[in-house]
Amino acid sequence: MARKALSSPKQNSGPSSADPPSAAVPQPQATPATGEIRIGISGWRYKGWRGVFYPPELQQRRELEFASHAFNTIEINGTFYSLQHHTSFRQWASETPDNFIFSIKGSRFITHMKKLRNIDQAFANLLASGLLALGPKLGPILWQFPPQMRFDPVRFSDFFRLLPRTTAQAAQLAQGCDERMLPRSVLEASVNLPLRHVVEIRHESFATPAFISLLREHDIGLVVADTPDWPLLLDATSSLVYLRLHGSEQLYSSSYTDDALDIWADRIVNLGPRRHTSRSRPRPPHQPHTRPCPSP
Repeated sequence: MARKALSSPKQNSGPSSADPPSAAVPQPQATPATGEIRIGISGWRYKGWRGVFYPPELQQRRELEFASHAFNTIEINGTFYSLQHHTSFRQWASETPDNFIFSIKGSRFITHMKKLRNIDQAFANLLASGLLALGPKLGPILWQFPPQMRFDPVRFSDFFRLLPRTTAQAAQLAQGCDERMLPRSVLEASVNLPLRHVVEIRHESFATPAFISLLREHDIGLVVADTPDWPLLLDATSSLVYLRLHGSEQLYSSSYTDDALDIWADRIVNLGPRRHTSRSRPRPPHQPHTRPCPSP
């Protein structure tokens, strides 16, 4: 099954892979007392998963409920493509267990179209769209940048300073949203909690100590992205480590065997705070495909 992972660097043991559930809704794996590892998926509505991961008789409207009992985190992809309605966030929160968290994919309008220029209102619109309705289930925001975007120290430093570090700060920034959004906006945080951010890069210019230092200065997590096309950086820049396994042989197509997942489990354990790991470390060996890969 396609997986993403969020981990604390204080683990004593890594996660083990498990076969997809068949009929009964499975229970999430307990997390170690010394830290926390969350294993999840990127999105949950995929036709090819029906009858494979999802039981054939499962109603489509219950797919999130089912998936949230198999994994303890799921990435919301829809926020990357467009602003979602606040009622959707409330529904997603109601369909998932108490200890569940969502990660949010930041808007491509900010990262791909505006390329971090003049983004104050676009950023406020994203925050006001309903993220805060998730309450304590709001996890990190993933900011993914296009392959053509190069490292610009000034632009990224300005962006990192803009990012809210608590849900209360996010609510304050959300006040700057477009007036047309006000009838559908959520401008208050029900509880003030830390808000984390991670960055996924896709250009070789980011493979520099200056970028790693900037991430550490602002406590921004670097996404460890396994792909055949883009840089594989294995630097832990924050106490939050975020992995995305896109397919090491074919992007969004090749899959992971148990042996390959074991290698990644070891890497999760070994990625500690302020640890520097060469980006040239070998990828997991290619094996016959056994598990489907995630979406972008």
